[in-house]
Parts: sequence; C-alpha cells; structure tokens
Amino acid sequence: MRPSRSPRPTRRTVLAATAGTTAALALSTTPVRAAEDATDRPDESSLRSLVSRMTLEEKVGQLFVMRVYGHSATAPDQADIDTNLEELGVRTAAELIAKYRVGGIIYFTWAHNTRDPHQIAALSNGIQKVSLDQPRGLPVLISTDQEYGAVARVGKPATLFPGAMALGAGGSREDARAVGRIGGAELRALGIRQDYSPVADVNVNPANPVIGVRSFGADPDAVAGLVAAEVKGYQSAGVAATSKHFPGHGDTAVDSHYGFPVITHSRELWSTLDAVPFRAAIRAGVDSIMTAHIMVPALDPSGDPATLSHPILTGILREELGYDGLVVTDSLGMEGVRTKYGDDRVPVLALKAGVDQLLNPPSIEVAWNAVLSAVHGGELTEARLDESVLRVLRLKAKLGLLENPYVTDAGVDHTVGTATHRRTADRIAERTTTLLVNEEHLLPLSRRRTPRVLVVGADPASPSGTDGPPTTVLATALTELGFTTTTLSTGTAPSAEGIDQAVAAAAGVDAVVVGTYNVTATGSQKTLVERLVATGVPLAAIAIRNPYDVAQLPDVRAYLATYSWTDVELRAAARVIGGAARPRGKLPVAVDRADDPTKVLYPIGYGLTYQVR
Repeated sequence: MRPSRSPRPTRRTVLAATAGTTAALALSTTPVRAAEDATDRPDESSLRSLVSRMTLEEKVGQLFVMRVYGHSATAPDQADIDTNLEELGVRTAAELIAKYRVGGIIYFTWAHNTRDPHQIAALSNGIQKVSLDQPRGLPVLISTDQEYGAVARVGKPATLFPGAMALGAGGSREDARAVGRIGGAELRALGIRQDYSPVADVNVNPANPVIGVRSFGADPDAVAGLVAAEVKGYQSAGVAATSKHFPGHGDTAVDSHYGFPVITHSRELWSTLDAVPFRAAIRAGVDSIMTAHIMVPALDPSGDPATLSHPILTGILREELGYDGLVVTDSLGMEGVRTKYGDDRVPVLALKAGVDQLLNPPSIEVAWNAVLSAVHGGELTEARLDESVLRVLRLKAKLGLLENPYVTDAGVDHTVGTATHRRTADRIAERTTTLLVNEEHLLPLSRRRTPRVLVVGADPASPSGTDGPPTTVLATALTELGFTTTTLSTGTAPSAEGIDQAVAAAAGVDAVVVGTYNVTATGSQKTLVERLVATGVPLAAIAIRNPYDVAQLPDVRAYLATYSWTDVELRAAARVIGGAARPRGKLPVAVDRADDPTKVLYPIGYGLTYQVR
C-alpha cells in the first residue's frame, strides 16, 4: 500500500472519528514532524471525554499490546494466517483489531512484520486505517524492541548501531543521545512510535544469561547517564522510550523467559545500584517503563514477580519514585510471570499492581476476557481501567498519533538508513572497540608484514538483519583494507575435525583472527584457540559478545572486545586490527579471573590503545 496525495489529517478529524464518525484519514505525503505543535494536541478534558465515550470492551482492548503474524494488515501470507488462527483465533491484524480493539501492536522479525522499510511503513499504515475505521476508532501505538546490538527487530537497510554495552565502552552520552535521536527518527518514519529501549539494568553478574551485553555496564552512575541520554534522544525524535526492566534485572543467573529469577539484593543495595538508572530515566522524562518478571524479596516479600507486585509498581515506582508515565509489562508469555499464577490471573493482577499496558499474553482471548470478567465481577473497577486508558491516550496524543498516525514512502526514503546515519554509526562503533591485550605490539597488523590473514571462529546467527556471518564480515572488511583473507567458520562448538582444519589452514597464512563467543573453561572454542596459538602464527582474538572470554584464554597475545557481532561493530574491529582506526573503548564491566572469580583481571575502565599509521 502506497500513500495517496491528500491533505494532512488534523486533530479534529481523528477526534471526530473517535466520537463515532467513520474514520477516513488520508495517507499524507508530507513527512511527519518529530514533535507536533502542542497547540494541535487534544487537552486533558478532550482525552477524558474520549474515555467516557468508550465501551468497557474498548477500554479493555486499549490496555493490550499484541503480536500478530504477517507483513500486511489485511493480506498476510497463508502461513501467517494459519499461525494467527492457531495462536490468536483471528486471521489478520485487521481481524485482531476488530475483535479485541487492541491499543497496541508489537513488531517482531520472527512474526514476519519487518521485511523491509517500505513494507513496514505500509503495514503500519494498514493497521492504523483498520483501527480508525472501527466505531470510535483510535490509532494504534505500534512498538518494537530496537535496542541495537544483539536485540533489534528492524534490520538492514535501516541503520544499525552498536548495542548498549558497546556504548558503555565508548562512554559518550552524546553518542547515546545520537543513537536514540537517529534510531528514533528511523522508527518513526516506519510508523513505530514506542521503542522498548534503553535497557536500564546494571549488569553486575557475568553469568547473566538474559541481559549481559544488552546493559550499558556495571557502574550504576555510568549506566544512568547513558540511559538518560538515550531516552532524551528517542523522545526528541517523537518516539516513546521505554526503560527496562524495573526494578532491575542485572544480577541474575536465570533467564526470565524460561524461569523465575530471584534478586537477593537488600533494599539499600537496590537503592544504590539497580534504582539509579531508573531514577535518571524518570528525571529525563521517560515516557514508559517496562516491568521485570523477577522476585525481589527485599522490595516485596510476597513471592510475586515485580510485574504483579503492588508494593513495587505502585508503592515504589509510582509513589516513592514519583513516576506517572506509562507502565508496560514485559511479555506475559515469559515463564517468569507464569510460574505462580495462570494466564487468566496474570493480566488482572498486573493491572491491580499498577500496570497500564499488558504486553503479548500467550492467549489474547483468555487475557482479554479475564480483565473483562474482573470488572464485571468487581475485582477491578472501571475507574481503575480509566486511569490506564487515559495514560495510553496521553502518550498517543503526545506522540502525535491523534493528529496523524500515518507515514509516507517519502519519509522512509529521506530518513531510513541514509548514508549520513550509517557514517554516524560507524564513527560511534570505532569509539567502542576495546583492546584488552596487545603483547609485543602485535596489533595493528601490517599489510606489508602480515598480508595473508585467516579469519576463523564462531559464527552465531547474525542479529538484527545484518549481513553476517561474523567471519565473513570481518574477512570482507580486512580485504577492503588491503589484506588477503581466507575464511573458515568453526562455529560456537567446534568439532575436532573443524579444529584440525583451522590449524592446517593457519600453516599457510601470516596471521590469524579468531572470533570467540562466550568461551567456557571446558568448551571446544577454548581448545580451538589454544591449538591455533600453539602454531606460533600471530593471532588476534575478538570477543564478539561477552568481554569475559579473555579470562579463559590467557595465552592470546592480542584480544579485542566488540560486545556484539553486528556488522557495524565487526567492521570497526577490523579497522582497529588493520590500523585504520585506533582502539578507544574502555571496559564498562569488570572481567574477573577465570581461576579465581573473587579477583579482578581487568577492572571497569580498562582499555589499551595505540596510534594508527
């Protein structure tokens, strides 16, 4: 679907539609302004009037943010229709909206929502039109997880930036703000007005399986500064930022997608560690905060997850921290929130705790009807729903959705993945690459002395719609710098045969570059690197996810950390290896010794450098 050439719809048009007039908003060809004129926005009394005219069913729908499969709101592929019928009981996004009047939709790559920029924009426009065509139709708040680095839903040709821990290594609030500002502008051009970023968790546990490099680091003050900067960047572009995962998911060895983490921090420790970035986000005016499916006994001894905790969400977040913005749950399909209660109780308890938006329950039918029944039965009052619906509408108004929810092809072309944006991403990435080891000045490699390079190592599935695999990206970048490269992918669990092949290949080159991905003391990645080191060929290793790999490989003479394996970070690492850029990153987390985790091998702030030719 392409936008037609029609006048830009006004606030009055949309408000008339919500009063029962059939919405006939045309698709504008004028790029939407990032910040709408405040005088064009409906005031509080207008929003309350909208709420008063809504049916109970429509109010319930406004509280849900749902997944839906397919690249089109009305004509998805048959496989996506089949999946929608199986999981949601509807065929399309259009049917989902008509049946449940959902206030939000979340985009995922795996749901086939994000094929390419123009398709995403058309999907967004289709969703808005379908919703506004309903009686008293309201625009939809479309969201996604665009953290960058390891987690992003919109890939190339959109601009892809370094992730949070890489930005933590760069240490620049200006860069964090630029990521939010540029990333937000690109999301808005696609019709996405709410981003579930930045992560405000302070990652103090190296074994954290769910946060890790998604965090800016382990120093709460440094994390707070970067969180606030990125929040301001996103919201200056007219996209709602979302700090997550309250009250803090940085110290756990359990993934809340699959289990129920318990955070044993004292109230005092929580206040001086986990709470610091959330306070900064609130001071920065963050539009939304996402809850965590974690138990924090010091904050609530009931054993409930924070998502369902009135003491945490109302007592601490609302009353103690003074936050009155939107509170959204993490996905209600995650095990951490389903361990104690059934899927029919979770949404009701979340609303009672103080939540406004219910994200992605396993069954929309079960969850939607559970909330409706709770109101009919008196467990929830309609006035309580009105509070959250009003917060949802306030945010939609602030983001300009009530004036013009549509986007344009021209806006996509002028904004998404521009050369200027990509150059900015490359420059930011160069400031994040961290050199941890450089014995005998092995790096940078010389095209004259070490012209032939073997690139080998782990090739995890590329995140974020990047080119990948990592070995190929590194090899291509080194080739562009004048090296002759050979590539051999050995995977995250190299076989004995693969290790032998890599050792044999090393015999014919002048240097080896090996990518490591979460090396363990007993894993075969460690064996691979040790065997390659034993060949005597100069070897540089790159930790392409967690920087802790270096502790497992003390004999490596040169070690870099990139904090993710997206193209932009790998290309920056290649420029550092090849002498086209100098390493400037500093560790945002401490790396402990492998043989004695009570002792620090490399402290926060550690990082080597050298001058380039």
